[in-house]
Amino acid sequence: MRNFVYNMVKIWMKVNLHLYFGKIKMHGLSNVPKDESVLFLPNHQSALLDVLLIAVDCNRKPWFLTRSDVFKSKFLKTIFNYFQMIPIYRIRDGRESLKNNQAVFDRCTELLLQKEALLMFPEANHNLKRRVRPLSKGFTRILFNTLNYSDAINIKIVPVGINYKNAIQFPDQVAIYFDTPISVRELYDPADVKNSIDRIKKVVSNQLKTVTTHIENEEKYELKVSQLNALNADFLNPVETNFKLQQLKNEHHSDSFETWGVLAYCLGLVFNVLNFPVLLLWRYYFKPKVWEPEFMGTLRFAYSLVSFPIYYGCIFLILFGMMGSLIAIGGSTALFLFNTAFVKFYNA
Repeated sequence: MRNFVYNMVKIWMKVNLHLYFGKIKMHGLSNVPKDESVLFLPNHQSALLDVLLIAVDCNRKPWFLTRSDVFKSKFLKTIFNYFQMIPIYRIRDGRESLKNNQAVFDRCTELLLQKEALLMFPEANHNLKRRVRPLSKGFTRILFNTLNYSDAINIKIVPVGINYKNAIQFPDQVAIYFDTPISVRELYDPADVKNSIDRIKKVVSNQLKTVTTHIENEEKYELKVSQLNALNADFLNPVETNFKLQQLKNEHHSDSFETWGVLAYCLGLVFNVLNFPVLLLWRYYFKPKVWEPEFMGTLRFAYSLVSFPIYYGCIFLILFGMMGSLIAIGGSTALFLFNTAFVKFYNA
């Protein structure tokens, strides 16, 4: 029963993600080991959306290491535990709380010994900038803890690149790249833990920089983004975009301005008119409450998940009361199909 509910929620979430995003591209799923211990290490940009996008389509049923502050509510703790989320404690949660992490690492070791899959974000924070940030050593502690427990086990790290076209806007597109697995055993020397940590972090960081856009120079970050936009860089293709980055000189290019066609403008106008109650509530009530831009996509997705089914239901009831069941079914269905088409093609 537990697996049935989990799988139903997973399917429901996957369908809604595909309704929310104009395009979701998955690359390299064949790189994910089927029957081995796996640690997924993605870059982290858009809060919970990053987790959901990987969880619904990674060919495994991963356990997630999640910031501990979201477990404060007993109700949420029950829900998170059900969906295999494990709290991880950070310095900002209080220095005293860090001692709880050893129990977390031991739990992760148990799971890896059972050939389960784990997912954690090695950057240990989220940021919308198109760059791979310095990696925390927390994930190496889990790996070494497990390798020290058993000489027989080998763990595969799968770096995952999450690439949003524009994580702030709607509708958006995203491409996810599962890179070649890394054998941890080959990089670990129990007699030289410090260099082993540095070696593994370097290998993971380098691979992440190939499966997502990486702008190395922070001081010239805005300039490089401006240049890439002027070149109409495809941020869903990190290999091509990183190649363009290597060719760029430190010259300023003004942002490109793409004139919308009449059809695109009309579609956007119709979408806004047909859905104005939902959009009005989002733009003037919920959107101003988003505390960090990294949470914009996640909270907008959550809002859409709840508000649009209610809105379609209201449209159905209004049309049913005024014109009967046939018009009600036709009208609400037509609105759903138009909204879906708008999301898929408006920003294609």
